[in-house]
Amino acid sequence: MVANPLSSVVKSDDGDGRDMGHNIVHHLNGPSRTENQGPTDSHAISHVVPDEKGLVQKAGASQQVSDIGWEHGPGEIGEQIVPGLLNEDLWILIRRFDKQLYYVKAVPDTPMQRLDLIRAEDEQFSPDKLRATLERFYTTVALKLISVANHIARLRSWREYERTLGFCIVYSAAWLLDLLAPTFFIVLMTLVLHPPSRTLLFPPAPIALVDTATGGTQRPKAGHLGSDDSATGAPEKYKGEAAENEASNILASVAGLTVESAAGKHEQEMPEVEPENTPQDAKIENTPNPADIATKAADARTAVHGEKSEESHDKTREPIKETVFNLANQSMRVLSDITDTYERFENALSPTPPFSMLTPYLRFVGVLAFALFASFIVSSYTFVKISTFLSGFFFFGEPVIQRIVGLLDRRYSHWKRLLELQNTLLRGIPTNAQLTLTLLRIGEMNLAPLPPPPSSQAKPPSSGNDTPAHGASENENSPSRPQTADTHKQKQGIIPHIISFFRGTTATSIEGKLAIDRARAVTGSRHAKARVGILRSKGKRALPSGPVEFDARYKGKRGAAIIDSSKDPPLLYFTTESALDFDKMAIESRKDGTVLFSMPVSDITEMRKTGGLGWKGKLAVGWAVGSKEVVDGLLLIGREPGQRYQLTAMATRNQLFDRLIAIDGQVWQSY
Repeated sequence: MVANPLSSVVKSDDGDGRDMGHNIVHHLNGPSRTENQGPTDSHAISHVVPDEKGLVQKAGASQQVSDIGWEHGPGEIGEQIVPGLLNEDLWILIRRFDKQLYYVKAVPDTPMQRLDLIRAEDEQFSPDKLRATLERFYTTVALKLISVANHIARLRSWREYERTLGFCIVYSAAWLLDLLAPTFFIVLMTLVLHPPSRTLLFPPAPIALVDTATGGTQRPKAGHLGSDDSATGAPEKYKGEAAENEASNILASVAGLTVESAAGKHEQEMPEVEPENTPQDAKIENTPNPADIATKAADARTAVHGEKSEESHDKTREPIKETVFNLANQSMRVLSDITDTYERFENALSPTPPFSMLTPYLRFVGVLAFALFASFIVSSYTFVKISTFLSGFFFFGEPVIQRIVGLLDRRYSHWKRLLELQNTLLRGIPTNAQLTLTLLRIGEMNLAPLPPPPSSQAKPPSSGNDTPAHGASENENSPSRPQTADTHKQKQGIIPHIISFFRGTTATSIEGKLAIDRARAVTGSRHAKARVGILRSKGKRALPSGPVEFDARYKGKRGAAIIDSSKDPPLLYFTTESALDFDKMAIESRKDGTVLFSMPVSDITEMRKTGGLGWKGKLAVGWAVGSKEVVDGLLLIGREPGQRYQLTAMATRNQLFDRLIAIDGQVWQSY
């Protein structure tokens, strides 16, 4: 590797690794721990020395923070970073971890599940979080359901004759012998205990290559097969990106359709006419609120038809808006619960080191063995009678049920939590976010912070664009004819011209407002300082980018947030001094007056990712100023009064967040 200009950041070597025999109790309960915060399984696992060492453990031979991919880029790492996990799978975990977490707090007690990052009951709702939840649900659950549907279609089609015949024989024999339930549980036990049986019974196939309707092969929607785990088969530079792009595009398409529906767009549009000349000096005083676009469009549509009523007489708008908001919040929580449960089951059936691979198998086999035993002694008649009795009891026995629940609430206040899967069968089994946090802690324990996932700015490689999928018909291989420019132009009306006008005026308004903010920041305006530098050109790389120094602004002043790991506990401070002006990262080497704040990492009790312009302003910038992007910030709150620091214009926000959340022993809760 090329020498790093930061002398306190040393490169990893191929040594045997430093002694990892730290006292776990001392580390978790020592001075770097917050009082009364007990250790979790994640903290304990991060101290375990694995038999197989990856790049992280080898880098631990140094007593200084090691750069294992930050300088050159993680895409150039040829060695396995974490033992037992492919680098491309590690990138997927970190990339989705950064999208999932927005706001965390340190809590005093260890959760019942023995893992932190449990979602709080009063989890905050925002459109950004709802979008992230929907994208996570698609990439984690929806694509797997599509794969299951493909397997069912393949079996029913008899195209894989031997496999379908085997399933048919086993099912018929079990049905004739009245052993369907025992056979089902035996197959499940086999799949749990013997992972190779999963690919034997259900050989994988690219999702995009299977036609769910016929069970045969088809031409991928992307034109050729570039990824196995996406519905379109689109090419990707790094594993998982195609599926993530699909999720983002699905939500964007649904949002666009919703706006068009609210505006009443249909085929009765007037022919295109030349727009009237508008004054070039048209200004918009306030940036439009993208959240109101659909509502205003619907109002305009009703007004055109003479149906608009006075707003003072419309008593349904606010109640309906509040109902929709609450429904969206509840839906977000339900989808998060479903996705969390699915991830835990997936991590239990295919455990990822360093988590135990034996404990989940024993639990699942115990439950399935009990179900298998019950299936032999309980007849189908008895099962039906018990099921119908319980259904009737739950339907008609509400008064009795309420009294029983009230009694349990008074005597055992936590009985409901004890019945949750995450605290029983799935106790100690991590979600992907909890797994990622543990891996980040392993990196910090070895003074080798995990580098951020590589970005794919370049176009992903594609091969065989016109190569038909194997077994696809001529109709399937023939791409649909694109619309000509004339056809597209005929469908356009005056609406695109209006949208173009408002996009230009909105962009002028935003850039003018930010220019005013820069002037107000000089005079000392606190709010104006927070918005200095929040717009930057897309693709511009932020320097420095870690693992010790992170480019940012504080109170409008440009500088860097630096983690001084030479202290115990590590110290976070902000300095306006350039990285090229010093050789050491210790705070003592800073010139007087250049350090604007400092705080021990162990004092951090809250971390919140903040938007430079808020989610509404971000939408407006993304719509009007396509060449630039909003650079977000990070709010840090400590235990002591006055420890509240807002970092802004921070392109490396996620990298700093990932380091701070993993360095010390706080037990975090997600909000």
